Amino acid sequence: MDRIEEKLKILADAAKYDVSCSSSGSKRQNTGGIGDASFGGICHTYTEDGRCVSLLKILLTNHCIYDCAFCVSRRSNDVKRAAFTVEEVVDLTMNFYRRNYIEGLFLSSGIFKNADFTMERLLLIVKKLRTEQRYNGYIHLKTIPGASEELIREAGLYVDRMSINLELPTEEGLKLLAPEKDHDSVKKPLAFVKEQIQQLRSEAKMIKHTPSFVPAGQSTQMVIGATPETDLQIMSVANTFYQDYKLKRVYYSGFVPIHQEHSLLPSIGSAPPLLRENRLYQTDWLLRFYDFRLDEILNAEHSHLDLEVDPKLSWALRNPQYFPIDINTADYKMIIRIPGVGRQSALKIMQARKFGKLREYQLKKMGIAFNRARHFMVCADSVVSLGTPSMETVRGHILSKGNSKYKGKIGQGQLLLFS
Repeated sequence: MDRIEEKLKILADAAKYDVSCSSSGSKRQNTGGIGDASFGGICHTYTEDGRCVSLLKILLTNHCIYDCAFCVSRRSNDVKRAAFTVEEVVDLTMNFYRRNYIEGLFLSSGIFKNADFTMERLLLIVKKLRTEQRYNGYIHLKTIPGASEELIREAGLYVDRMSINLELPTEEGLKLLAPEKDHDSVKKPLAFVKEQIQQLRSEAKMIKHTPSFVPAGQSTQMVIGATPETDLQIMSVANTFYQDYKLKRVYYSGFVPIHQEHSLLPSIGSAPPLLRENRLYQTDWLLRFYDFRLDEILNAEHSHLDLEVDPKLSWALRNPQYFPIDINTADYKMIIRIPGVGRQSALKIMQARKFGKLREYQLKKMGIAFNRARHFMVCADSVVSLGTPSMETVRGHILSKGNSKYKGKIGQGQLLLFS
């Protein structure tokens, strides 16, 4: 048992650098109570309806044939190595699940021998869990770049979500820090999985019983800050991948210096650029849920996100011609563009104004960030004119009052969204 615990400690620690779970890498250690999130490999993610789900997040092995400069498991890095057997991963998952520690499994791996050899073992694990153990919990499997389509297709029949890491946003950056890899080995499996999902959906219209294939969709991850791409380049890649491969999520992982210096890696001190990572997530949110176009937020003139203010506020400050917005007459798409007003608040406004004109005291009860939003809207009993005060004045006022949610420290893995 001590041997298994040592493996778990090594391979759970190595897995925490993959941010495809919403939250992982907890620093909360056992000081005499129950549980140890920093040791046991348990991370948390969130379902579409807001439920928090605990996952066992581990690598099959941290042995790897590649030497990616930014990766903790690179072959040249002097770290303890370990590898689970197929049976050990199956037993761990079932034991954790039976004790109600977890509700699912996040399984990835370093690549040993070759892509197919590694993918075969990952496939065997999920197949044993589903068929022999009759495990029906959530499984997120990382696809191995370069693995055969036959193995990927079979694995997709047993898992809920698949993902494959793009690693770095551009081919140039990848060639600089991971010359043994290329983006084609990522794009091909993403395209294959998308085609399989679409094909089975089409068959489901004509055939009563069709197999379930990656029902939760697929995602990818990019390391940001290790190479000098602009925010415009990063979000352009993400936007293209959303459109071309119908991804559920793109994850942005701030580069973390690991163990030893590398001549090609940037020197950023001990803290990763978490605020930049957060701004990219906020931009991603605007593109997917707020009906913004990428060129509205990032373009040739503004190729980097403003770290002082969130992207929606930054857009509003650059586009005074759209404001103030009349909260009592504007449509939903314009209301959600008001800084400080989120989608749920906008829906409340649309419903409430059917019964009469809205006033300040009513808006304050709807959950909007009123001290920020009031600069960009008018309601029945207040008129705010942006004519004389410049947008720089508005910006300064918002920053000085500390009304923006980005103020304060951001802990690792914490995601601050906005209204």
